[in-house]
Amino acid sequence: MKTPLMPKATAVWLIEKTSLSFEQIAEFVGMHPLEVQAIADGEVAQGIVGYDPVANDQLTREEIIRCEANPAARLVLTERATPLLKQRNKGARYIPVAKRTERPDAIAWLLRNYPQLSDPQIVKLLATTKETIGKVRDKTHPNTANIKPRDPVTLGLCTQTSLNEAVGTANDRAGGPVAPPQPLDDAAA
Repeated sequence: MKTPLMPKATAVWLIEKTSLSFEQIAEFVGMHPLEVQAIADGEVAQGIVGYDPVANDQLTREEIIRCEANPAARLVLTERATPLLKQRNKGARYIPVAKRTERPDAIAWLLRNYPQLSDPQIVKLLATTKETIGKVRDKTHPNTANIKPRDPVTLGLCTQTSLNEAVGTANDRAGGPVAPPQPLDDAAA
């Protein structure tokens, strides 16, 4: 059940300003009725200033009047009281220095096993640049002699889920599924 913002301060305000029962207040703020009674007796929350749930759009005056008239009724938090969560814009991912040298290996693996992936998809998956992808593709990368195609998931450069999503998107755009590569056996390698 959703609870109001600042439950103890809200309980203090409801005790002081309304004639609601301890059970009604306790259920609304998510506390035990004995704790609400202790607040009313002055044993707990002595320095807490009451927080007005009506002024802060957590309750309506009509809701309080309705529950004061019927001790069995329960207070309901208004829909406006729950803040909308904003999607946090993720910035560029940090790749440790030790992993950066493995990025060309992952690019070579993706180019070999999933040629349907576009350069922007590879950029997003591996946090690399189009220039690096072009150099690995054209074999003009400074470390071309040492590049060995390796799975970016096992290298820790991307997750299997994000790789599957990118491949699925590329397959949809290409017009049909492409079989994923078969993993090599340790004995065969």
